[in-house]
Amino acid sequence: MDANKKYNWHKIADSIAEISFPENGLTMLEVNHKTICLALHNNQLFACSSKCPHAGGTMSEGYIDAVGNIVCPVHRYKFNLQNGRNSSGEGYYLKTFPVEIRNEGVFVGFPENNLFGWLK
Repeated sequence: MDANKKYNWHKIADSIAEISFPENGLTMLEVNHKTICLALHNNQLFACSSKCPHAGGTMSEGYIDAVGNIVCPVHRYKFNLQNGRNSSGEGYYLKTFPVEIRNEGVFVGFPENNLFGWLK
C-alpha cells in the first residue's frame, strides 16, 4: 500500500469466514459499484481488478500459482498479488487494492482522487 495515497475504505464483510471462496481461492465482489477480484492465499487477502489488463479475462476464473501469482484464465499471464506487477514478462500491470482486517470487519481501499472520481 502506498503510504502517500489516501484511500476510501469500504467494508466487504464482518470477517474472512463470511466470504465464500471456491477451490481456486478467487472470488468476484461488487464494492462501491466496482467489480473486483478477491484472492485468499496463505491466509492473506488480496484485492485486484476483476479483468486482466491484456485481454479482459475474468481473473476470478483463473488460479493462484505455487509462488502466489494470480494467473489469468485466458492467456495465463501472471501477476503479483501484492503489487500487480506482471511476473510472466509481458509488461502489463494489474490494478491492486489494499485490504485491511480490522476489529469491525474486512475492508478494501480505493484511492481517493482516482481517474474516474469525477464521474460520481
